[in-house]
Amino acid sequence: MLLSSDSPSKKLVESNYKMDRIPVSNVELICFGSSFAFSGLFYYLYRKKRATVKVLKEAPKFQINKQLVNFLNATPGKCVEYAIVEGITRPVGECLRSHYQDDCTGVMQRLILKEHKLIWNNLARSWNDSERIIHQRVNVVPFDLISPEGGKTSIRVINPLEASGLQFETVYERFHQATQGFTDIIGHYLSGEKPKGFLETEEVVRVGATLTGIGELFLDSDKIIKLQPPKAGLEYFLSSLDFPSILKQQESSVKLWKMFMTICTLTGIAVILVVLRRMYHEFSEKQEQEELRRSYERFNESRGIIGSTADGDEIPENACVICLSKPRECVFLTCGHVCCCYDCHRALPSPICPICRSYIARIVPLYQA
Repeated sequence: MLLSSDSPSKKLVESNYKMDRIPVSNVELICFGSSFAFSGLFYYLYRKKRATVKVLKEAPKFQINKQLVNFLNATPGKCVEYAIVEGITRPVGECLRSHYQDDCTGVMQRLILKEHKLIWNNLARSWNDSERIIHQRVNVVPFDLISPEGGKTSIRVINPLEASGLQFETVYERFHQATQGFTDIIGHYLSGEKPKGFLETEEVVRVGATLTGIGELFLDSDKIIKLQPPKAGLEYFLSSLDFPSILKQQESSVKLWKMFMTICTLTGIAVILVVLRRMYHEFSEKQEQEELRRSYERFNESRGIIGSTADGDEIPENACVICLSKPRECVFLTCGHVCCCYDCHRALPSPICPICRSYIARIVPLYQA
């Protein structure tokens, strides 16, 4: 058996066992799906924030005075769907008193008890801080917003806990250190949890605090102006910041969600391009392999080699060990075995030599002279 020097398939051919597999790996599928899922989520948040910013820029700002009452009386439905007001908090009736500060009064109060402990991280081989809210209670009394210049006109705030941007002032904070004995210390190291103590906090919105409210204004039958969450699904704000700061904060959120959306979308597109590039290379290799197969067939036909067994049931002397009908045509490298035809080589389930079970790195065409 000699290597043909003038054969059209003289070049070295690497076997391709990846043609029938899915061209997308599990990692790429996860990256593709998660990137577009997150980009859809970020796009929704971006559109929502952008709509909020647009409405905020168009929302009218009112002073808390008699002109506001007259304006609402003249408005159809005595309601403004989205408006901006700024005033000072004043309780309706009794105010809330701090549990720890005698001179501190408020209209909203939040009491928080947190547990602080250390958790052993086996991966980083270190103790990490962890905190957990054990108890939280929020107290609210009805309150109004009044003008800083004074006057009898006021706006009743409805459902303040539903508002965004609400900021409490911390008036009391105390950390209670956990007591630990020798047996406790041993148990902590065995369990991987080491308690540090408990943090007790009291936060309030003081009486007289300046708040900016953004929501729906309406005048009820009792001639009381009320600020409540908008019915149109717009965001309800109650913040200690002024309106320009609130608007700037929302515009920053728009840019942030847009950036996240862009990053996730570009990641998904990059995965698609990588997969398409791989598919193109695999398609090119497949075309090359198909052309090589046709060259084998033309060469065999020109030499008078028939792809069936000889007369009767006699097996050719140099028959393929797999099909026992065609001659052996492939040299497996690096083991060097010549044992099968080209078609059977392509049909192997894995690139393993059927004789010695070694890995087939590439093949060399082989013909009988």
